[in-house]
Amino acid sequence: MLDDRKLDVLRAIVEDYVHTQEPVGSKSLVERHSLGVSPATVRNDMAALEEEGFITQPHTSAGRIPTDKGYRLFVDKLTSIKPLSGAEKRAIGTFLQGAVDLDDVVHRSVRLLAQLTQQVAIVQYPTLARSTVRHVEVLAISPNRLLLVLITSSGRVEQRVVELPKELDDDVVGELRARLNTAVVGQPLAEAANRVTMLPKMFHRDDQAVVAQIIAAFAEAVVDNRTDEKVAIGGTANLTRFGDDFDRSIKPLLEALEEHVVLLKLLGEATSASLVTVRIGHEVPLETLARTSVVATGYGPDQEPLATLGVVGPTRMDYPGSMAAVTAVARYVSQMLSDA
Repeated sequence: MLDDRKLDVLRAIVEDYVHTQEPVGSKSLVERHSLGVSPATVRNDMAALEEEGFITQPHTSAGRIPTDKGYRLFVDKLTSIKPLSGAEKRAIGTFLQGAVDLDDVVHRSVRLLAQLTQQVAIVQYPTLARSTVRHVEVLAISPNRLLLVLITSSGRVEQRVVELPKELDDDVVGELRARLNTAVVGQPLAEAANRVTMLPKMFHRDDQAVVAQIIAAFAEAVVDNRTDEKVAIGGTANLTRFGDDFDRSIKPLLEALEEHVVLLKLLGEATSASLVTVRIGHEVPLETLARTSVVATGYGPDQEPLATLGVVGPTRMDYPGSMAAVTAVARYVSQMLSDA
């Protein structure tokens, strides 16, 4: 375990290196930070940090830069996530509140994250297998045509137009709407289709075939939602500003950004809508992205994680700022889905 003074030195090295992109020397640390010790003491502390693998010297006679181990300790020792300013919070709320549907929420979120962090932002669409049914609407739009609307807890809306072989009485349509909602509201999508298979038998024999056709359309909508796993990406142009220390990682990262399965693996499983996960360098589950870090968290209504959002960038990133932005955007998106 490092004592508090060495932790302060490591923290200062990380902050300076992220800010300047240059190896950090003992003299500059003393000048920029109130460490309360002499340059000689700082040099001794840096030597100890290097010996334990928290920092390294990239070139002879150069200053020191953090290693993956150093970044990890820095992140683990953060006592709290740096709060965003009031202006930043208001800007996030205003920007996201203008969204008109789930697709708009996702695309606004990914643009916002990229702007706030200056990293590559990734937002997974809600993993709808975890979603529940919020409401089912059945509307007659012509004598022989119905509109079936499925609304999920994630805010996703799925519509089906059903062509009918005969006209259904308004009372039958109303009864079907009521029975559908009684059977499936609050149920996971994975179970919803199974819960309606017997509904046609509850109707008059003359209407059972038509009701079965509508139930089949509902089951199709549920299945289509369950298999829908997409991601949105923003801020790819930010890769150009990372400099020489990230050049070798840009090509494999660009290739990764084209594969949604890879991106979902990078983000990880959404196990919590409040816990931020930070994977640094070799902790990232792809060898080709060993100079990359990922900051991610889950989001969903009522703290139920339906999907993950986060940012990807070089290990030399502003971890407190990225963690704060990811947390704030996830919180706002979760709130919007809860209110939907």
